[in-house]
Amino acid sequence: MRFDIHTHAFHPKISARVLEQLEDHYSIQPVGTGIIDDLLARVRNAGLHKAAVLCAATSPDQVIPANAYALRLHAEYKEVIAFGTVHPAFQHWERQLECLKTAGIPGIKLHPEFQGFWLNDPRLLPIFEHAQNDFIFQIHIGYRKAPEHNPSCPYKLAAILDAFPKLRVVAAHLGGWLHWEHSLKVLAGRDLWLETSSCMDFIDDATLRAVLHAHPREKLLFGSDYPLFDPSEECRKLQMRAAFSDAELEEVLTNAGALFP
Repeated sequence: MRFDIHTHAFHPKISARVLEQLEDHYSIQPVGTGIIDDLLARVRNAGLHKAAVLCAATSPDQVIPANAYALRLHAEYKEVIAFGTVHPAFQHWERQLECLKTAGIPGIKLHPEFQGFWLNDPRLLPIFEHAQNDFIFQIHIGYRKAPEHNPSCPYKLAAILDAFPKLRVVAAHLGGWLHWEHSLKVLAGRDLWLETSSCMDFIDDATLRAVLHAHPREKLLFGSDYPLFDPSEECRKLQMRAAFSDAELEEVLTNAGALFP
């Protein structure tokens, strides 16, 4: 089974507004509508079978609505692996985690930049401790600023892995968007998953291949970051840029099966 481990889909009432915000923030014109039916059509066109749809609450009061939407996707779409969310400023995170666990939601998405906290926020520590046996954490890492001035970075994630060696983490954007030299230093080769979303148009060939070869092949995952990018096109770019054989690409596309047995 082939997976896209990094996608987003929004409620039709807000999708157009979210796409405008994404374009303003990243200066990337989205390729799709951001609605679940468009995502799944593109996933099928890419020859993929499952898409992890990531929900992140941009403020504490959005945790419950975001998780309600994740639960709806989980219940209605067999091709979707829905990820819920938490926020360190949300007081009743334990109740939300229990609700997600009971429903069979396998993962939690954290996006420090958009959610307005730092990855080394001590309020996250009890959440990791409580959730590490029940959930996979898919965490956005990196951005334009230097690591020490950025809410997330490879070094902050490495410290979390040191503190919680049992934590199952998927590090987005090969461990740090525009922080790849740092990811190569402190994340590549460690016991976590690195996924490829939003990298192909920004990383140089030498750095891309260095990260891919430094990390265990079975811990590499494919992600598109739809609606910013199209899954089929990102598969093509990954194979070309990484010089993967068909068999090597197939391995990266199917590795997420170990996360969702």
